[in-house]
Amino acid sequence: MPDTPPSVVTIVLNWNGIADTRECLNSVRAAAYPENHVLVVDNGSKKDEAGALESEYGGFIEMIRLPENRGFAGGMNVGIKRALELVPDYLLLLNNDVVVDPSFLSKLVDQAKRLPRLAAACPKTYFYSEPRMIYSTGGRVNIWRGVAKQVGRGQEDHGQFEKVARRDYADGMCMLIPRSAIEKVGLLDEQYFAYWEETDWCWRAREAGLRCYYVPQSRIWHKAQRSRSPNARFHYLYRRNALLFVRKRGTPLQVATALGMHLFVYGPLYFAQHPRQIARAGAELRALVWHARNQPRERPLI
Repeated sequence: MPDTPPSVVTIVLNWNGIADTRECLNSVRAAAYPENHVLVVDNGSKKDEAGALESEYGGFIEMIRLPENRGFAGGMNVGIKRALELVPDYLLLLNNDVVVDPSFLSKLVDQAKRLPRLAAACPKTYFYSEPRMIYSTGGRVNIWRGVAKQVGRGQEDHGQFEKVARRDYADGMCMLIPRSAIEKVGLLDEQYFAYWEETDWCWRAREAGLRCYYVPQSRIWHKAQRSRSPNARFHYLYRRNALLFVRKRGTPLQVATALGMHLFVYGPLYFAQHPRQIARAGAELRALVWHARNQPRERPLI
């Protein structure tokens, strides 16, 4: 008899996005990985989307209902805690606005078994609206500048990223994590609420001696609407969290350098190149005000 494949618990977070979640779940169900328990965490959706999904997907999903929106980190942590009770070999954190290739999970798990000191593995991700354009192959972080960059973003796929490779972080839209890594590193940091939480987790994993990898054999497609037309909430959280990451994980010198880059280089350069986007300045200012008002002694902004 063939060996039983490693067990996986997949966690999908839904928040007022039932149409996307349906398409995501349909693609996961079509993938038909034999040892995959699917958890859907409803993050306090306004309508009874949890009930609708539970009714439509029956025994395919386990539903967890939250009374309010706890952000990506908080909602995922609820799912992670439940997943750990099921004692799987791997946990898969999956955005609800992705569609997966039928073999994505089997190929991701197959490579994960071979990767040394694995913290997390991520697939090759394309733009949903442009199926051959790369959205991400995992990311790089420069803590001195307080920036994170998705490798390959915006490039047409011509086979230039066909090798398994180390990355600073695995994209949170699809992260396969060994249970042992979660037990060693801990949960996502809920102070981020949304954005940069996976980068923070992967950095903590690296400090614990683990590694993140990109696996090109596995493929998914990300809808990525917000990345094409971000709103004020996105700008606020992204800037706040970029500096929060440096405060939490960097040295005082790195904090000063990153703050200087954001204030005197990235901001002025962006608005010089995009003068019509000046409304974004309000969100960026609110992010800095948040840091000014939250200055713990152990990790001050300046």
